[in-house]
Formats: sequence, structure tokens, C-alpha cells
Amino acid sequence: MKKYEIDTSENREFLKILRDDLLSFGHGSVSPEGGAYYLGDDGTPWKDRPRETWITCRMAHVYSMGELLGHKGSRQLVEGALKGLCGELRDDVNGGWYAGIDPDGSIIPDKQCYAHAFVILASCSASLIHSDSAEKLLKEALDTYDRYFWDEEEGLAADTWNTEFTVLSDYRGINANMHTVEAFLAAADVLNDEKYRIRAGRIIDRVIKWAGDNNWRIPEHFTKEWKADLMLNKDKPDDPFKPFGATPGHGIEWARLISQYALSAFEGDKDKITDYTASAQNLYDRAIKDAWYADGAPGICYTTDWEGKPVVHDRMHWTLAEAINTSAVLYRITGLDKYAADYAMFMEYLDEKVLDHKNGSWFHQLDKDNNLKGTVWPGKSDLYHAVQATLIPYNERIGLSIAPSLYRG
Repeated sequence: MKKYEIDTSENREFLKILRDDLLSFGHGSVSPEGGAYYLGDDGTPWKDRPRETWITCRMAHVYSMGELLGHKGSRQLVEGALKGLCGELRDDVNGGWYAGIDPDGSIIPDKQCYAHAFVILASCSASLIHSDSAEKLLKEALDTYDRYFWDEEEGLAADTWNTEFTVLSDYRGINANMHTVEAFLAAADVLNDEKYRIRAGRIIDRVIKWAGDNNWRIPEHFTKEWKADLMLNKDKPDDPFKPFGATPGHGIEWARLISQYALSAFEGDKDKITDYTASAQNLYDRAIKDAWYADGAPGICYTTDWEGKPVVHDRMHWTLAEAINTSAVLYRITGLDKYAADYAMFMEYLDEKVLDHKNGSWFHQLDKDNNLKGTVWPGKSDLYHAVQATLIPYNERIGLSIAPSLYRG
């Protein structure tokens, strides 16, 4: 069907309908205090769950794009989320941002690199709609990140501090570094400061080396000396943030970020761009070969072992969103029909299995038979991956972060 095929008018309209549905779905996300609620199956806030910083940031980012797109009510939601980032989620004593706030008002301990990267992304996006607090928030977020998470010597980011920023965990992780790359590329685009693009490139170079040495399956977990811990969480393979083994969805997401970096950092240097995009293709191709339709049903398995055999067969919505994005980006870069075919395949699967045609938004977790499951991601926590998947395929400036690409001055 043409509505699944990239660059058809039917597909553009299909994505616009999906985007409008998603943006409407999340209108109840922001609490009176400013932190974002975890959303339930029909968009109703689950007020018995914590209001987490990373979700709050994602919603600020999403509705900043909503405002740039003219979606009614977006600015109020951005300002509400920023109220939380400047208020209940911000640690006025020790600096930085709490992981979240429990329903009873108590804090969730520790300071996460993952969450702080999203504070940078959210404030970058909000600054594009001229939010009063965004510029100050962005400066504070970058300063805090530089002080506690960025390791200039390694060219990588640490992962988790205690709440007081006095004890740093020995764990080092690639997931937080991936979202750091996303945040740094956005900061470079919004602030016109190439320091952050250079940092993103340093992280990317390390990840490409590790992946290339591991048959293009990215090691996710490391010791404080940056030695890969390939067996971490073997007894808890479906952990939402630290799963055992390779995470094909991350290989796919890294492929997109690497492509974005290469096109923005090496404009005019065809050989450099080709080198990086070749690595991006290797990561994407490996992930799809390992995980798509790997067990007799459509969908991308959550994790595999180090030989590419599926471990957790569940299908997560974010993985599909990234597959839609990256297949489109690689098609634009290479012109290869196989990526356009993948894109259409993923769009058809989205429509048939992952879209909730009754309650709105996307199902966040399906089992290996594509039945609804809620062991890792019950409900529909946020809109970040899904909304971006309605925009990135038609981003004409691949080297530019998605929110700045919508900005028209």
C-alpha cells in the first residue's frame, strides 16, 4: 500500500495523522507541580507512579516540537514540564536533577547521566520556542553535566552518582552515552558551539571501535575502566535500562545518530562521511538480520546473545520507531532500495500490530506473538520515540537534530 511507502503523499499524510494523534494523546501528561506523569493505556496519567525526570524532559522536547508544528496547547505543556525541571525535580542543595519524585513527594535517589542528558535535550528544544526559562535551564544543564558526567580524558560519560554527588558508581553504560550524543548534537545545533559536536564524535568513535570488534553488536555495559562486562544481568535479561546481551534497537539508533553526526561534522568531506555511514549500515544491517522476524513472527526482538540468537523476544515500540527512522535515513544517504523496502515493511507492521487504533498512541510492549504485554513497559509512558518517528523520515536536513530542523526563526 502506498501509505507505507516513503516519499508518497499517502505516507506523508499517514505520518501526519499519527503525529496529531500522538500529540493529542499526551495532553494530560504534566502534573500541577510540573513533573510529567507516566501515561496509561488511554492517556490517563498514572498518578500512583513516580514523576520521573527523563519522562518530563521527553515531554518537554516533544511539545516543543509540537509548538513548532502549530499543535494547539503545546506551549502550556512545555512550560508546565519546565516548571518541574526548575522546581520539584531540581536539587537546590546538591545541584542537578533527581531521578524523579514519588507520589508521596519523596525523591528517588541518585543522579543519572541518562536523565541529565535529557535535561539538555529538553532545554535545547524549548529554547527554540523562546521559553522564558529554557536558556537558563540549558546553561545549568550543560554546566552540571560538564562537572559531574563528562570525562574529558576518556571522551565518554560516567553513569550514576549518589544524590549528593559524592560517590560515583563503578558502572559505565553505553545507553547514557547514546543519549548524550543526541543531547550534544542538539546543543551544537542550537548554540552553534562545535565543542559539543566534537564530544559527540569522540563517543561515536569509541562505540564504532567496540562494535566493529564485536561483529557489530554493541557492548552495552562496562566497568569503571571501560572494560566490557558482557555477562551483566544475565539473570535479568529484560531489564528496561540494563538488559543482558546486545540490544538491536540500540544498534539501529546508533546508526541514525552516527549518520547525523557524519553529515553535520564532515560536510564536503565525502570520504569521511562514507566511512561513518558504512559503520552505520553495518550496525543497522546486523541488528535487522539478528532480530527482525527472528522467531517466526514479525517484529524486532528486544535483545540477543553475543551470537545473535534472541534472548528476550518481546517487541518494544521504541525499537520499531528507531527502525522506521534509520531505514529512512539510510535510504536518503545511500539511495539503496533495500532501505526503502525496510521502511515500508516497518510501517505496515506498525499499522497492523503496534498502533492502538482504539485508545491512541502505540502499544509499548508486545510478546513474541505480538500480543499486548506489560512486564517491562506497561501503559504508554511517553511520546518521544513515536513522535520522532513521524518526523525524522522526512527531515530534509539529516545532519541537523530534529527539533532545530523544524525551527524557522
